[in-house]
Amino acid sequence: MPVQPLVASAGPPEGWLPVNMVNVLYAESETQTMDMTLLGTPVQVRAIPVSYHWDLGDGNTITTTDPGAPYPSEHVSATYTQEGWYDVTLTTTFSGQFSVAGGAWQDIEGTIEVASEPIAIFSKSLESRLVNGDVPIDEDEDPWVPERTAETEGPKDPEATHREI
Repeated sequence: MPVQPLVASAGPPEGWLPVNMVNVLYAESETQTMDMTLLGTPVQVRAIPVSYHWDLGDGNTITTTDPGAPYPSEHVSATYTQEGWYDVTLTTTFSGQFSVAGGAWQDIEGTIEVASEPIAIFSKSLESRLVNGDVPIDEDEDPWVPERTAETEGPKDPEATHREI
């Protein structure tokens, strides 16, 4: 009975954010209930998210019992200090319970960890510059995000830390 990874969200939907801008992290957290029949008896098993471990891809990590919330919440958030592509990964720790034939829920000893799909995000250094106002802007082309190559990978943060929220 596989436990499904949570849907994780990081950064704006466009997939990039400016260096030093808040990167809001959150997971669509809900208990998963699985039904089965064991030796002719109905059994339910539920997996309950109890903690969330975010790896920001730059050496920084966050562990919390809070799934976070979309912007404008910044309770679970971080910033990138350098330009480049990073993969944000969420690993959720689940505890378990089971119920036999509709009886009381009973705890399952131990926990499991399930990793969500990585979220690619580009942290961009921005600079102000004068532009020609007579040249139209091509809004169908995103000028900010380069292709992901070895040269555009983000460096590790030399002051990386692990935070607990």
